[in-house]
Amino acid sequence: MSKEHPEIDLVQERKEILNAFKGLMRAMKDRSREETRLIRKAFDMALEAHKDVRRKSGEPYIYHPIAVARICAEEMDLDATAVACALLHDTVEDTYITLQDIEDSFGKKVRRVIDGLTKIPKVFDENASVQAENFRKMILTISDDFRVVLVKLADRLHNMRTLGSMRPDKQLKIASETKFLYAPLAHRLGLYAVKMELEDLSMLYCEPEAYLKIESSLKSSKDVRNRFIRRFFAPIRETLLHEGYIYEIKARTKSISSIWKKMQDQDIPFEEVYDVFAIRIIVETPVELEKPDCWRIYSLVTDFYQPSPERLRDWISTPRANGYESLHTTVMSPQGKWVEVQIRSKRMDEIAEKGFAAHYRYKESKNDDNKFDRWIAEIRDLLESSDSNALDFVNEFKSNLFNDEIYIFTPKGELRVLPVGSTVVDFAFDIHTDIGNKCIGAKVNNRLVPLSYQLQNGDQLEIITSNKQKPSEDWLRFVVSARAKQKIKSSLNEERKIIAQDGKEILTRKFKQHNLKYNSENITFLTNYFGLQSATELYFRIAKGKIDLSKLRDIDESNGILQKKITKTKSKKIESDETPIINTKEDTLIIGDDFNGFDYKIAQCCNPIPGDKVFGFISISDGIKVHRYNCPNAENMMSKMAYRCLKAQWKSEKLIEREAAIKIMGIDQIGLVNKLTEIISKENNVNMKSIAFDTEDGIFEVKIRVMVYDTEHLELLMQKFEQVEGVQNVSRWDNQEKKE
Repeated sequence: MSKEHPEIDLVQERKEILNAFKGLMRAMKDRSREETRLIRKAFDMALEAHKDVRRKSGEPYIYHPIAVARICAEEMDLDATAVACALLHDTVEDTYITLQDIEDSFGKKVRRVIDGLTKIPKVFDENASVQAENFRKMILTISDDFRVVLVKLADRLHNMRTLGSMRPDKQLKIASETKFLYAPLAHRLGLYAVKMELEDLSMLYCEPEAYLKIESSLKSSKDVRNRFIRRFFAPIRETLLHEGYIYEIKARTKSISSIWKKMQDQDIPFEEVYDVFAIRIIVETPVELEKPDCWRIYSLVTDFYQPSPERLRDWISTPRANGYESLHTTVMSPQGKWVEVQIRSKRMDEIAEKGFAAHYRYKESKNDDNKFDRWIAEIRDLLESSDSNALDFVNEFKSNLFNDEIYIFTPKGELRVLPVGSTVVDFAFDIHTDIGNKCIGAKVNNRLVPLSYQLQNGDQLEIITSNKQKPSEDWLRFVVSARAKQKIKSSLNEERKIIAQDGKEILTRKFKQHNLKYNSENITFLTNYFGLQSATELYFRIAKGKIDLSKLRDIDESNGILQKKITKTKSKKIESDETPIINTKEDTLIIGDDFNGFDYKIAQCCNPIPGDKVFGFISISDGIKVHRYNCPNAENMMSKMAYRCLKAQWKSEKLIEREAAIKIMGIDQIGLVNKLTEIISKENNVNMKSIAFDTEDGIFEVKIRVMVYDTEHLELLMQKFEQVEGVQNVSRWDNQEKKE
């Protein structure tokens, strides 16, 4: 008996642990003696390391790594190395075992995987999200060894299956994290069975009432559904046998979370969800006959049931980016119900269930590894930007790599796969960095389109370039792919450094005039004095004329060293929590910082810029929108929906150009438009986005969109316009047609 747990029979418990391990070994098919020794050795080390540890449920901790290893072997069909790593995955983090111990016993390959699975210590910046940092670390190892992410998904799946023993607040945190990060990751890797179970388990803890209600509805309608399926099957089954096919027919019920999402998206009750189940026909056929056989079976099915042309999905000719291949059609049954039918080969079905893990088996016959290599290349592009923090990384990774795909063609007919919402610029950078940097437009299906044009499935593109073109900050507003964003930011940073060099030279001259030493101490002092984050930002602002260096006269100095003490005012810290909640009374949105993991955008109806008094409005489907207090929509939002309004303020760290609109009215004169555009282009070095003018009975109205840094910059420009002869009124112009 155990002293700590006197009621536990340790001998019996030991037998049960060994039985669990034997179950794992049975799940490992066709293993060699060497693989058996590897797994046994990993089990022995894990058993010894975890021998005195128990889970929240009270059971020995070793059951968890055994269960994770079994998921890897049985449900993901992974190799012996992955199974061994699953057994060892918590040893370095939770026990006396070190990474060096792992390397000494199992070699560098296993060490690398275990290191990727080991959570990072909580000793970094307090503003960082631990969950985000851990996720980032795991993703960083994908390009080294893909097994890291698969073992991590197996670990998360078992944690979700045993979540019932945790505290309610922990359940909600882990379930939310799973839904946000790990379920989409499983989807992106083609692990549909894992993805659906993670989503369902997340919903069970996040929205238990809705989950249990749908579960009850599925149970009560099960007999009726089974009778319907049998009748639907009958003629198809008979025909397939007559044609000599070796096949299997399955009826797959839609996951509870998928049903709930459809009910929410379409605002319909459970009874009106037409595709509660799908019928899957899996045929055994050689690889070279897969496509014709699947289309032949499609023909047989549609001989009995009328198909819907709009609902035909051919993922055999053009597989999805995660390797998914199948032919989907939706047909009308005699009872007047739509039924989804999925047709695929046995190979396709295994890849559909087990994703990239199953691809290795079929490399010889299909070029699936190219898709995987392409995905890894996308990850590397995302990782190249070393200055992004973990939360930015996670948000970019999720939004760019977990999206659905569209298929786009080059002028020569080469197929490229891009995220939904991609633009001309995304496509240009997907072809080559130089093409992206020099892109000025494109011909889509022989029609000229702007850079921001959103591509549609099947579009054929020809990119138009110019050696004079270079990336603009404005591009970041509409590109969606990780590659394009990273390359644009990299180019802008290079340009910023060149401008900053001019600022550095200006500051050097000013220091000489005031007999100040040009050293790191004085540079750091000035950076803090102007409330900036880096010396580069200081130099950049000086070059752009946004720093008043005459203030050097007001600062005390001693022997060439600046001395004045600066009183800092601390702004409210917005900390990122694992399960973000917005407190509209207490929280303040700092524009320029991540806000609790929520997206925010500048509202297009009033185009606020730094210096404007602003507030955040929590919209229903589009995140937080930042509006000016004098926005044409502000009164309506604040009077009727004050509970959705949030305090906001500008972060003054970084100088970023933002769009503002100006309306100029006056008496029409010859050459007036030339005078106005000359002010913009020459006197203020302001980028003009667009200009529109109208004249009626001698009165003109000009509407101009320009890029400015803040309200001070904008006001200086407006003052210049007011001095032009004939101008009577200059004001901010708001696009009042756009409402929240």
